[in-house]
Amino acid sequence: MTARTDWPDGVGLLRYGVLDSTNAEAIRLAQTGECGPLWIMAARQTAGRGRLGRVWISQPGNLFATLLIGAETSRSAQTGFLAGIAAVDVIRTYVSAERVRLKWPNDILIDGRKCAGVLVERAHNRAVAVGIGMDLVHAPAEIDAVSLLSACGAAPEPDDVLIGLANHMQGWLTLWQDAGFAPVREAWLKRAAGAGEFIRARTPQRTIEGMFQAIDQDGALLLRDSGGVCHRITAADVCYGS
Repeated sequence: MTARTDWPDGVGLLRYGVLDSTNAEAIRLAQTGECGPLWIMAARQTAGRGRLGRVWISQPGNLFATLLIGAETSRSAQTGFLAGIAAVDVIRTYVSAERVRLKWPNDILIDGRKCAGVLVERAHNRAVAVGIGMDLVHAPAEIDAVSLLSACGAAPEPDDVLIGLANHMQGWLTLWQDAGFAPVREAWLKRAAGAGEFIRARTPQRTIEGMFQAIDQDGALLLRDSGGVCHRITAADVCYGS
């Protein structure tokens, strides 16, 4: 990427042709003392990964990037919500706003189909790696995903998407650092899919069905079952619809 005046001040950038994983590289850098803010971008990944150790298919032309930032351990999971909001805001520059929604905990949807995902990993006791993968050109058919190319007829350049993402993320980070999670939570809920609707949450122990109420002050999913019991869920796969 050539020098750009629209890149956020004070934020670093490393670009690679090929990496095993941008998150893995962020973790390696953190172990040497780096704590950002630093974006790591790769044109291709050979071992991209998503949540719960799932493989992230990494085809050239898509976006693979990680932001390495300092964050307290107790608040590190909240950075994933910032990244989700920033990703929605970027995608909405290419696709009409009502088509783009967030799915708890870490997916970005276009017309109900996954277009991007976020993976937050602790990189060091002082830093967190916030990884974002976005399907710009290619989308894996086996999970019914969608690319921006398919959604809007044109695929933006990864560099341009990253610049937008970095600027939006910087704005949300500043708000979060100044005002805490409450305004982030409000912004996330405004962009959320399925609020007030029936969902299924599959946890490692069981499946819970009910109405998606909200997320709490820590980002946990609040689901009210048919008996009126409100469940606080911190990790699950969520499906919409009855």
